[in-house]
Amino acid sequence: MNLSRTLQSKNLTLLWRLFNKILYFRKMRIFLCLLLTTSCIWAQRLSERRIARQLTKIPAFSHSFIALAVAPLEGGAPSGLHADHYTTPASTTKLLTFLGALQTFDSLPALEYAEAQDSLFYFRTTGYPLLFHPFYPDSLLSAFLHSKKQLVYQPPKLQPKPWGPGWSWDDYSYYYAAERSAFPIYGNTVQAVASNQGLRLLPEFPLTLQPSGPALERKLDSNRFNAQLAQWKVGDTLYRPFKTSDTLFVRLLEQAIDREVLLDTTARSELEWQYLYTHQEERLYQGLLQDSDNGLAESLLLMIAQAQGQGLNPEAAIAALNISWKAWLPDPLVWVDGSGVSRYNMLTPRTLVAVLQKIEAQIGWESLQKLFPQSGVSGTLKAYPDLEGVYGKTGTLRHNHNLSGYWESPKGNRYVFALMVNHYTASTSEIRAGITSLLQWLQKKFK
Repeated sequence: MNLSRTLQSKNLTLLWRLFNKILYFRKMRIFLCLLLTTSCIWAQRLSERRIARQLTKIPAFSHSFIALAVAPLEGGAPSGLHADHYTTPASTTKLLTFLGALQTFDSLPALEYAEAQDSLFYFRTTGYPLLFHPFYPDSLLSAFLHSKKQLVYQPPKLQPKPWGPGWSWDDYSYYYAAERSAFPIYGNTVQAVASNQGLRLLPEFPLTLQPSGPALERKLDSNRFNAQLAQWKVGDTLYRPFKTSDTLFVRLLEQAIDREVLLDTTARSELEWQYLYTHQEERLYQGLLQDSDNGLAESLLLMIAQAQGQGLNPEAAIAALNISWKAWLPDPLVWVDGSGVSRYNMLTPRTLVAVLQKIEAQIGWESLQKLFPQSGVSGTLKAYPDLEGVYGKTGTLRHNHNLSGYWESPKGNRYVFALMVNHYTASTSEIRAGITSLLQWLQKKFK
């Protein structure tokens, strides 16, 4: 009997000790979870304080609004300062257009075509912008059109507006404000080249030489150009937009392929349409991201709308993308054009971080490095020679300069960021130096 009681007592003691150990480890687990959670919150608040303190060390930022978001590439809530504040994104808006194109197309269709029984070759637009483009010509597309004996162009019923909402009217004479059109040709710009024989326009337009005035300008409401030769030297080249129309497109195509092109607006249900693919995505996307070409961006947005069955309607494309992205966007988009020329666009830094994360998930790190400019090496990031290993997209309007992109740390960790510098009064070179300084500090902090 005593032995039985002794065993029961020992068992109770062992059970009590086991219970206490379980309770201890459970408490420790709860404590550690609370500690980690508190540390994360503290670290984020500390990061905000440190960033704000660091900004005071950059004089160029003293009269600017700075908004920043930084996050691991694989995901997670971003750290930063004013990450939820809306800013003027300028050309970082092109990141939205790029993501929309990636999600819409496996390959970009250069045009639609159909062959009729009477040997006529019909074609119509997809919005594709590389026909005879001065910087990114699609030789396969031009060869395709050269090979056809009798071309018939069928223009769309819906024509895009030449300018986007909020574009400055007095930018009409600059390359970056080339008109949007159904079927761009020559990038919707004229190329002026000075040689020993004088000044030549390609394609040809009426040109008047004047004793004074700008080197080259176009009349606001016509395709008549004026130039002052005294401002030119041999080899100089300038690009100026021309006013677009379906009839002008046909005439310019006729001159380029040296044969008649018919314009037909009749609906032909008997035709079987198919797409021509020339597989120039990499060239077009590099022009979009590395050179920040506005015309390419606007055309891509038109292509997205066309592929959605919305016609060449950029507003409809933006509305559809807003709906499809709603589940993962941290903030609603205030988005009106494909290029970021408009000051009506407004985005938060954490939204751009989310967009950049989606882009990398879509194309992968290696493709990203091919398409985006690299700091100090290529595209618009050549202007950042002291910044190492950053791949990104700049955005510039007067008094606004932004940089969003990626970097990989020496430990192999990858980060994504959006840095918005709005309403500054310093010079752009000083702002770039300030951006470089801040990003270098962040690279040391996030290893």
